[in-house]
Amino acid sequence: MTATGLTTIGLVGSGHIGSQLARLAVAHGYDVVVSNSRGPETLADLVAELGPRARAATAAEAAEAGDLVVVTVPLKAYRDVPVEPLDGKIVIDTNNYYFERDGRIPALDEGTTTVSAMLQAHLPGSKVVKAFNNITAADLTDDASVSGTPDRRALPIAGDDDAAKTLVSTLLDELGFDAVDAGPLAESWRFERDTPAYGVRMTAADVPARLAEAQRTA
Repeated sequence: MTATGLTTIGLVGSGHIGSQLARLAVAHGYDVVVSNSRGPETLADLVAELGPRARAATAAEAAEAGDLVVVTVPLKAYRDVPVEPLDGKIVIDTNNYYFERDGRIPALDEGTTTVSAMLQAHLPGSKVVKAFNNITAADLTDDASVSGTPDRRALPIAGDDDAAKTLVSTLLDELGFDAVDAGPLAESWRFERDTPAYGVRMTAADVPARLAEAQRTA
């Protein structure tokens, strides 16, 4: 039995972050269904590496299969995330805004919304929780440690649904990280790109000050 009580994690997107999360999930007893924009056949090597707990599918099939689903696609592709299969589900959003890749998005440049709020608006029936966006793929495996480890790495999360955040916190703990609640999705910018909490190793005690130091400039 997993710590969350869930069986299957779906991944919409299987790049660096998605594939590392799949590895962690399988190592902790989850089944995973991975997908990408190029088709299940392109994920054969990853599935072979992950073993019998993994299978490849379309994005819609991965969304349908997951008890919890991780969306880890470039922001410019967020409107391609299937909506109906994610209705009622907790969705972890790992994304960040890179204007060099995603093009300019005025609402983000002006600070009137956040990346995860945009995904939440696209998925009105889902419970979006921002997580795993401020850590590199390599660090996901290198820095994971068991609960109670001194100076264990902590990751901030944000979301509008408290129960969803509680479950995601349990998942983070199981996969190797302390979770620190950064508030609602409206505050998730505090640990995105170019903030003091982005890409740095922090303990749970470090996170609040790093979040507070963040400044949003239009």
